[in-house]
Amino acid sequence: MKRTALAGSLLATMALLATACGGGSSSSGGDSAASPTDPSKVTGDVKVLTQRTDLVQDGSMKKYAAEFNKIYPKVHVTFEGITDYEGEVKIRMNTSNYGDVLMIPAAIKTDDYPKFFASLGSADELAKKYTFTEKSTVGGKVYGIANFANADGFVYNKAVWQQAGVTDWPTTPDEFLADLRAVKSKTSATPYYTNYKDGWPLTAWTQVQGAVTCDAKATDEPATDPDPWKAGSDLNVGDTLLYTIVHDKLSEEDPTTTNWENSKSLLATGKIGTMWLGSWAIVQMQDAARKAGKDPAEIGYMPFPSQKDGKSCTPVAPDYQEAVNIHSKHKAAARAWIDWFTDKSGYVQTNQAVPTLRGGALPSALKPFQDAGVQFVQMSQAQSAKVTGIDNQSEIGMTNKPDYRQHLIDVARGAAGGDLQGIFADLAKKWSSAQKTASL
Repeated sequence: MKRTALAGSLLATMALLATACGGGSSSSGGDSAASPTDPSKVTGDVKVLTQRTDLVQDGSMKKYAAEFNKIYPKVHVTFEGITDYEGEVKIRMNTSNYGDVLMIPAAIKTDDYPKFFASLGSADELAKKYTFTEKSTVGGKVYGIANFANADGFVYNKAVWQQAGVTDWPTTPDEFLADLRAVKSKTSATPYYTNYKDGWPLTAWTQVQGAVTCDAKATDEPATDPDPWKAGSDLNVGDTLLYTIVHDKLSEEDPTTTNWENSKSLLATGKIGTMWLGSWAIVQMQDAARKAGKDPAEIGYMPFPSQKDGKSCTPVAPDYQEAVNIHSKHKAAARAWIDWFTDKSGYVQTNQAVPTLRGGALPSALKPFQDAGVQFVQMSQAQSAKVTGIDNQSEIGMTNKPDYRQHLIDVARGAAGGDLQGIFADLAKKWSSAQKTASL
């Protein structure tokens, strides 16, 4: 929703006051949320919205808040875990009640960020400290900071693949399919699990961009390319592999009955062989293995089966970006939480994630990638606003919805008419048409 306009002079005055106070006011006004300089002056109640319902339920987030309070004793932080984060938060943003700190929903158009979020500072300054700030930059100001970034690959059960006789990572889609067939014929595991029913895990397949071409600008190209699914493109190769997996009956028998939470245990106990997910999933699968009495070291991670000049590539892109609600009465406290949680909480290391804080070390979970010489490709976010605008106009949902890949799976398994080339042609038609009419 559009907020009530304030006089320019009043905005300027409030911004200057916030800066002069180091962001210390308990209810800083204006459109900015500067980093506090004096923790003793920062006060207020802050609600943090998160999709990590598991960490809210098991008390982990409360433990983080307790550590935060050692530095900011006058700030009270509470958490709201939301299962359907994208769907629910997008609706709540029609009001002013969407927490004090929240992850920016993918459906929100980048150019609209100033309507909903407080500025966190200048792009030039924040880019010196964090990576991927260009993704949330509007008019030279940054409106969101990613806690961490993800590499992308296949999380898999090593014991299952070893039982199938596979010891080396596949380097082509055909080799990967052959390995899945070996899993099917030599083990009792389901070779691949789509997570079709929950849907959102399917959006991870868009992160194949950069894995095939090793091109850091692969995420930017859809802004000007009328056919992002053309032969040889990252999306074409990735979606063709997904289609073939399902078509050749190498995935679960009935995808309409999949369950994300259960899938973690199924993979950890060897009932599932493989899933395509961001590296954020590794620690969750390892935790599921521990809970099932299995060795977490059996959880492996492999790059997309493709090589360029003899090397595999893994795209690295930001996860959700945290922002401050522009309506928050406690912007300084909200910003304090974002800074601490990103820089000092240890959350990134605990979750084996790629740090966005410049100079941070890669997690141990990705050491096999380093040892194998896999190239980490930091994906450009320069055209993310334009790509999102075209995507929204096309109603494809390439970046944030599972619909088109659910349809792809339905066609592959014979539950819907058509074929893969027809799907690609329809996607290209919608995309090119939206490029001409999207309001950016």
